[in-house]
Amino acid sequence: MSNQKRYKYTISSNNGILSSEQRDFFEINGYIVIKHLINETLLDLFKQRFIDICEDKVNRGGITVMKDISSVKINREAISKERIVNKIQDIVWDDVFEQYFLHPELLDYVQCFTGNNIMAMHSMLINKPPDTGSMTSRHPMHQDLHYFAFRPADRIVATWTAMQTVTKTNGCLFVLPGSHIHPGKLLPHEYPEWKGGVNKGFHGITGYDSHQKKYLVMNPGDTVLFHPLLIHGSGPNTSQETRKAISCHFASCECQYIDVTGTTQQNIAIEVKEIARRRGFNDMDFKDFWKFRSRLVRGLKMHL
Repeated sequence: MSNQKRYKYTISSNNGILSSEQRDFFEINGYIVIKHLINETLLDLFKQRFIDICEDKVNRGGITVMKDISSVKINREAISKERIVNKIQDIVWDDVFEQYFLHPELLDYVQCFTGNNIMAMHSMLINKPPDTGSMTSRHPMHQDLHYFAFRPADRIVATWTAMQTVTKTNGCLFVLPGSHIHPGKLLPHEYPEWKGGVNKGFHGITGYDSHQKKYLVMNPGDTVLFHPLLIHGSGPNTSQETRKAISCHFASCECQYIDVTGTTQQNIAIEVKEIARRRGFNDMDFKDFWKFRSRLVRGLKMHL
């Protein structure tokens, strides 16, 4: 494989963190897995913090708690609160979780794609519950850029860290290698028509050939970095335990906000504005939403 740069979405210097082979792999496939990046002691702290939030033992602050639509229909006395919550978001300011978003080694890798000035834009801990039989624990194929009101895409990168062993059985991530190049554009997203229903915000790409799925089996602390146009998703959790991962989308501070009116992203912008209105933020638009939930984690703040 040639070491010559093939595509133009990564920066020219990476401080020697990534080898030429790793850079080539990312540029061709749109993702790369770094083994054992986050230590398990830290992951254990995150697990306990998540449980404490589920059980209302700590102040949530501005953290958004989301619940699996099929789990909430079950007798709540029969299952723990931990199994009802499928995701917490906007955790970047939390005293415990911030240790992930400010993690020096993690940011060294992120910097290879964003440059020196980095904003943490979307922070979350994903807790995929055992599927109730409705298949709502699935996450449809999607591109993360669908949710973002900032560009350019080539200066945005996601990190997703396994907090335990993740396998096809408990619903590991799958990716479509090279889909950030082919089709190489943002596709329309809608809620899929699933018999058991779809969790809030789980938009997906419809009518796209998924035969090239690559399942990412990972160990605790393994971290995948991927491009925001990469098509990915996850299958159902058919195990008896929850499957946890902590994740963030980082962007260069030099990125700028865009107007998504009249684009394929208008549906998510309308949905977000309605959520904000119900929470008392009547004048919050899509750009304000992202400004509200982001944090400078390295370097100097600029446009974002």
